[in-house]
Amino acid sequence: MYITCLDLEGVLVPEIWIAFAEAAGIPQLKKTTRDEPDYDRLMEGRLRILKEHGLGLKEIQNTIAQIEPLPGAKEFLDELRSLTQVIIISDTFEQFAKPLMQKLGWPTIFCNTLETAPDGEITGYRMRVEKSKYATVKALQSVGFETIASGDSFNDLGMIQASKAGFLFKSTEQIKADYPQFPAFEEYGQLLEAIKNAMKE
Repeated sequence: MYITCLDLEGVLVPEIWIAFAEAAGIPQLKKTTRDEPDYDRLMEGRLRILKEHGLGLKEIQNTIAQIEPLPGAKEFLDELRSLTQVIIISDTFEQFAKPLMQKLGWPTIFCNTLETAPDGEITGYRMRVEKSKYATVKALQSVGFETIASGDSFNDLGMIQASKAGFLFKSTEQIKADYPQFPAFEEYGQLLEAIKNAMKE
């Protein structure tokens, strides 16, 4: 049995932190997992910047409410889910993901959670498990699934490398150059065909 594991931001929806950086006028918050392989370092920097500017969960959620899935993302996901089981594995947070999952038709998502103060300040975060994308793929394989994985960033490489088939999607030129062994696609139709072909092998 196959199960497809997809990243969320950059693959199905725009990058949340980039959208918020633009809305808040704070360019430093545009850095994502495409730029910084160390997720803890990335998040610690984000929380420090939020604290400096007096921004919290409510302000980010207000931006997320305005975010729409990437063009064609829901249709791609609907067709893919008609063919195989799909799990979105993301390093985002439950408090960010819910409105986006509604717009995508409530697919299954495994993500993390934020720690917040009563006034909405984001005080920390809890990862579901260390190396969550890789660990999730290995766990699925341990219960009999063949995994196919796709993502765009450094933090997706573990699950892509560990899967029977793995694809880069809307990734950076640097990541594509550094990992030429993984087919890279820009269009949902291309990715869908690649997944279908992988399921036939």
